[in-house]
Amino acid sequence: MASSVTSQNSKRAAVRRALGRHKVYITAQSFSAGAYKARVLVDGEAYWVDEFRLSQLQQGLSPAELELTPATDD
Repeated sequence: MASSVTSQNSKRAAVRRALGRHKVYITAQSFSAGAYKARVLVDGEAYWVDEFRLSQLQQGLSPAELELTPATDD
């Protein structure tokens, strides 16, 4: 019985973590001179990021924690 309660608690904790993360949407991708660049939308704000920053955002870090500045599209 205790193991089912522990299992249920860990599942609930995983759901809480997933809901607490920012949703990251990739709106554009660019490959140039061997470098990857993506335009992402996080909480209604667009950012240009490299592959490393994209993975950090997808892991749950916020743009503020990564010191990202919003994209200024022409």
